[in-house]
Amino acid sequence: MMTRSRPPLAVLTVAVALIQVIGTLLSQRRQDTVLDPWGFSLLLAGPALLLLRRRAPGPMVAGIAAVSCAYLLLGQPWGPFPLSLAVGLLIAVGAGKRWWAWGSAAGAGTLFALFPGQGGTPLRWAFTAVWLIVLLLVGELARMGSERRAEARRVYSERRRHHRDEERLVLARDIHDVVAHSLSMINVQASVALHLARRDPDPANLIEALRVIKDGSGEALTEVRGVLGELRQDAPRVPSQRLEQLGELVERVRTSGLEIEARLPGFPLPGWVEERDENTLYRAAQEALTNVVRHGSAARVSLTLVVDGQAAELTVLDDGVGPGEAPEGNGLRGMRERVTARGGRLEAGKRPDGTGMLLHVVLPAAERPGEVT
Repeated sequence: MMTRSRPPLAVLTVAVALIQVIGTLLSQRRQDTVLDPWGFSLLLAGPALLLLRRRAPGPMVAGIAAVSCAYLLLGQPWGPFPLSLAVGLLIAVGAGKRWWAWGSAAGAGTLFALFPGQGGTPLRWAFTAVWLIVLLLVGELARMGSERRAEARRVYSERRRHHRDEERLVLARDIHDVVAHSLSMINVQASVALHLARRDPDPANLIEALRVIKDGSGEALTEVRGVLGELRQDAPRVPSQRLEQLGELVERVRTSGLEIEARLPGFPLPGWVEERDENTLYRAAQEALTNVVRHGSAARVSLTLVVDGQAAELTVLDDGVGPGEAPEGNGLRGMRERVTARGGRLEAGKRPDGTGMLLHVVLPAAERPGEVT
């Protein structure tokens, strides 16, 4: 990333020094005093202190104020000698050294009022004091504007980071849902195919098991490509899974030998059901069935989805061993995050009779803000 290079420190110092020296030499022609070596040195000392503006802006402005006061007390000619002080005040306030700046301005302004100096009338010095105050206020406004811009950049950066984190979380859930389910079904069918190859002389059953493996791996590959395209951001994302596809999901899982009783809703669905709701319910059913195949040791599963004008309710029951003592895995955690993001709730645990697994998901029909999915 390219960064803006700052000008050398000496540029501002030389510019201010030239203005102060040349302006004073021109101004002294209309005055009774002449710039002596001490005054000339002080005119150069103020701008020289500006070289400290990045390392020590507070002491810098205090030193410039002292130099300006010394110039006045020595009775040097009137001229633009307060310029270095004005620049130092702006720099100090902008750097957040407010007390250094206000204290230096107060000290210099008081001395200017008490000792008008050569060529300076009380009105002129009063104007100079007011000018210092205006400079301080301008510096304060500039500092507050800079702080607001820095805060806006920080908030923007934080929002972008949060958005990226949300996208990564969604993609992680998608990858888990696709890979875990597909590999589980492929593993089961591969075991069936291996068993048939050894025990069943009829090749038709073996061919059917291999066909299921081929179809399942093909669907998984398509979905994984869609997720990877989203990661590359150069390909359209594969559309979300819809509830019309639940029947196909159930049939694929049945090929593993699991007996499934499925009660699915009619179509079309109520108008409040969005694509994200359908995807959430489909992924929840997919994760539940995948867990039954992988961990449940179940023979029968009941899957019921009811969708009406008030809510969508998914219930999955099996007769397996039920949840163990292991902590909640990535799949169930991701499912809970999906459901919560849509304003719903998820319950997972043993069935009321103490056997098998119960998964219960409810998505209400209430209005929900959009989010990354």
